[in-house]
Amino acid sequence: MPHGPDRLADAVVTRRQLLCRSGTGFGALALGSLLAEAGGLGRLARAADGTGGAPPAAPVDGSSISPMAPKAPPLPARAKRVVHLFMNGGPSHVDTWDPKPLLAKHHGKPVPSNLPTERKTGAAFASPYRFRKYGESGIEASEIFARTAEHADDICVIRSMHADVPNHEPSLMLMNCGEARQARPSLGSWVLYGLGSENQNLPGFLVMCPDGFPIAESQNWQSAFLPGIYQGTHVDPRQTDVEQLIAHIRNHGVGPRAQRAQLDLLAELNRRHLDRHRHEAELEARIQSFELAYRMQSEAAEAFDVSREPEHIRAMYGPGVHARQLLATRRLLERGVRFIQLWHGAGQPWDHHDDIEEGHRRLGRECDQAIGAFLTDLKQRGMLDDTLVVCGGEFGRTPTVELPTPGANAGKMNGRDHNHYGFTVWMAGGGVKGGHVHGATDELGFQAVEKKVHVHDLHATILHLLGFDHEEFTFRYAGRDYRLTDVHGNVVKEIVA
Repeated sequence: MPHGPDRLADAVVTRRQLLCRSGTGFGALALGSLLAEAGGLGRLARAADGTGGAPPAAPVDGSSISPMAPKAPPLPARAKRVVHLFMNGGPSHVDTWDPKPLLAKHHGKPVPSNLPTERKTGAAFASPYRFRKYGESGIEASEIFARTAEHADDICVIRSMHADVPNHEPSLMLMNCGEARQARPSLGSWVLYGLGSENQNLPGFLVMCPDGFPIAESQNWQSAFLPGIYQGTHVDPRQTDVEQLIAHIRNHGVGPRAQRAQLDLLAELNRRHLDRHRHEAELEARIQSFELAYRMQSEAAEAFDVSREPEHIRAMYGPGVHARQLLATRRLLERGVRFIQLWHGAGQPWDHHDDIEEGHRRLGRECDQAIGAFLTDLKQRGMLDDTLVVCGGEFGRTPTVELPTPGANAGKMNGRDHNHYGFTVWMAGGGVKGGHVHGATDELGFQAVEKKVHVHDLHATILHLLGFDHEEFTFRYAGRDYRLTDVHGNVVKEIVA
C-alpha cells in the first residue's frame, strides 16, 4: 500500500495508464489500435498535450511556449480581433434591418405559407416601426437602431441568414459553437486557440452579460475538448466594483510577493504531477488559470475602469450598462484582448412573443446609442479596419402574429414567434464590405431566398477574415480532426472587401 502524498499521487492513474497496465499488458494492445487509428504516436501525443491535429502557427516571436502567446495566422488576415454583439432571444429582422412594406399592405390578412412554426401564428403583422435609408449606400434600417445605422456605409447587412431549428438552446449552440446538439468549442475558443492573446495579463476571450447568464449559460463560451485555457471568462458588467465584477481579483490575506511565492510552489508541485501523469490537459489548464488570475490583479481593474475616460467620450456612449460594457470593450481591445462577446442580458431579452413594439423599442433604447458610439470610437482611433464587429441573435422572428397560447403570451396578439428560416446579422470592420446588403428573404420576410447564408457559412467567413481556412483549421480529438464548421460551410466571398 503506498504511503505519503507522493505515493498517493502515483497511485492515481489516467485512462491511458490504466489501458497500459491492465490485463497483463492486453490493455496496451487496445492502446496500440487507438494509436494506429489516430495516425501514430505523434498525432495522439499532440491531441493529449493540447496542440491538436493541425496546430496553429508558431508564436510570432518564435520563443514563447505559452498557449496564450500571440500567433500568426497561416493566411493573410484582414481582422485581428473580434467583438460579437449578441442580441439573445431572437430580434425581429422585419422590425430592425429587413423592411417589408408588403406586411403593411397585408396586415391582418392570412398569409399563405407551408413553413411550420414553433407556436401557432396567424395573419401578417406589420412592423410598428418606421424605416428609412442611411448613408450614401442607402441601407434601410428601423428607427430603433437609428444611431447604429448612421454607420451604414461601414456595415454589411446579411439579410439571408438561416439556421436549423426554432428553439433557443440548439440555435444558441449552433451560433456560438457550430453544433446544435453536442458539446463543441465555441467560436471565441477557436479564435483564441488559433491566434493566442496579445496581452498575457488579461483573458484573451472575455464574455460580458449583465445580470447573470443567457440561456444555456457557460456552454455558449465553452472550450469543450480544446484546452481549458481557451474558454471564455465571464464577467457581469452591471457590477462597478472590480471585486464584484471579477470574483477573487484581490487577495486580502497576503501581498503580491507572498502570492508569487505560493504560486511558484504550487506550479512546481503541479508540474511534477503533470510529469507523472502524461501531461493531462485539465491540470495544465488549471496551472495556466492560476497564473492568469495572478497577473490580472495588476491590469484588470484599470482596464474595466471607464471613469478614466474623458467626459466627452463617456457622454458619447451615454448612460447605462451597455454603454459601460462597450466602452470597457474598446479599452480591452486596445490592451490586446482577442475576442469579446457582449450579451444584451440574462435569459433571452429579445424574445418578444408579445408586446414587440414596446419590448424591441425599449431594448433598442438601451443599446443603440452605445453601439453607434462604439463604432465611431473604433473608427476615429483607426481600430475598425482590423476589428471585426458581428451583431445579431440566434434567429429572427415570424412576419406573422403569434396567436394566444395559455401561459405563453397572456392572450395578446402583438408579438412574433421564433423564425430560423430567415433572419439578419450585420458585420462591420475587419475586412467586410461596408455599405453592402447581402441576400434577401421573401417579400414578407419568412425565409431566406436569395444568396442564403447558413450559420456555418458565417463562421467560415469569420475565420477567413482572421486568416484561417476553416477546412484546415482543426483539432484532433477522439480519433477525428474536428473543426468549427464540422463538414459544412463556405466562405461568403461577396461580403469580403
